[in-house]
Amino acid sequence: MNDEDRMGPTRWRDMAVVCLVAAVAGYLLVRLSYSRIPPLPRLAGLLAALVGIGEAVAGFGLRRRIRPPEAPGAAARRPVEPLTAARAVTVAKATALAGAALAGLWLGLLGYVLPSWSDFAAAQADGVTGFIGLAGAVVMVAGALFLERSCVVPPDR
Repeated sequence: MNDEDRMGPTRWRDMAVVCLVAAVAGYLLVRLSYSRIPPLPRLAGLLAALVGIGEAVAGFGLRRRIRPPEAPGAAARRPVEPLTAARAVTVAKATALAGAALAGLWLGLLGYVLPSWSDFAAAQADGVTGFIGLAGAVVMVAGALFLERSCVVPPDR
């Protein structure tokens, strides 16, 4: 198998492009329909954060099983099946890109409501919701990247 054919780590460039495209689309969507959309739920972004936290927890479990024990006489750990690690990496890569898209959508919303922050109460409420959603999307991306990096086998194995 060529090194060119191997799946590599998620690139920041790819996530930045996804985020930028989603931000432009989100801004245009909000600009065209802001007066017609219902109020945004305040904690809408927390679900993304929960996904990221779940992937980070899975990453800790996989990392512990993939890495060799630190203590010389420690008990052997149950090995990770290669297909399990491949599935985890696939889920992590998809979640990282989805989190980047969500972050872009929240940035598009913020780009529209922040200039009107001091003029309209709805813009203030949606701005707070946008910041919460953006934080949730960042946690989602961070958890996904941690899970992806946790599946890397050390060179000595």
